[in-house]
Amino acid sequence: MSIQIHLVGPLGTSITVEVQEEREIFPALRKYGKSGWSSGDLPAGGVSLPLGMADIFDWNLIGARPYTNADGEQAVMYRGQSYKRRELDEVDTKKIKLPKIVKYSRGARPTDLPHLKEGEEGGVQYVTLISFRGGGKVLDAYVDPAKVAQSAG
Repeated sequence: MSIQIHLVGPLGTSITVEVQEEREIFPALRKYGKSGWSSGDLPAGGVSLPLGMADIFDWNLIGARPYTNADGEQAVMYRGQSYKRRELDEVDTKKIKLPKIVKYSRGARPTDLPHLKEGEEGGVQYVTLISFRGGGKVLDAYVDPAKVAQSAG
């Protein structure tokens, strides 16, 4: 039995890749992701992972490419859209308590699906690609081995 992975390329081209075993899925996603191929759709609110993965996440898994923009800010390019890194400090007051969050988001556009838009209607709205928050366990399958080696050394 083979497993099919449906991918969309940077130019909108669709392909199907077959792998024979489940353990071959992540290597295939990494291989095609390096060229900008991605699978699946962005969930409302973006993907959410533990804060400990913010600097070691493997962007190839989703077909995103990290870069530094003209203002020196970290960002990723995903499906032709640029998502800027934003770091939200921990908030701990009597009224509200929020953990530190690292998120990659961009301003919403009129063409974005309504369920993807966050923020106030009529005010500033944005679309989040991915956020890293909380102390959850680092998911080894989603980690970029080169980044782990770099941070260890």
